[in-house]
Amino acid sequence: MSDIMPDPWFDTPDEFDLLMTEVPVLTPFATMFAEAEEILAESCLEGFTPENAGRMALDMLPEDEREAALDQLLYTWWSARENDREALARHQAGGAR
Repeated sequence: MSDIMPDPWFDTPDEFDLLMTEVPVLTPFATMFAEAEEILAESCLEGFTPENAGRMALDMLPEDEREAALDQLLYTWWSARENDREALARHQAGGAR
């Protein structure tokens, strides 16, 4: 589950707020990535890489959606890098999580 940004109107998230943090955000790129995975799974019996699916997804997007998709990819990469750094820092500090 993702963290919830603090809201000045309430102290504790209710059941709806918690449920909504678990709902995946659908973007045009996420939709095209899923489509590309399906196509590649059917056509590439030897398997495929995330790069194959990502490039196909970008190519399938309308031109005006590609910049937002690239932003999403860059943010996702940055987030994963930050998570790795935080996990390494916890490990080095002797933390278990």
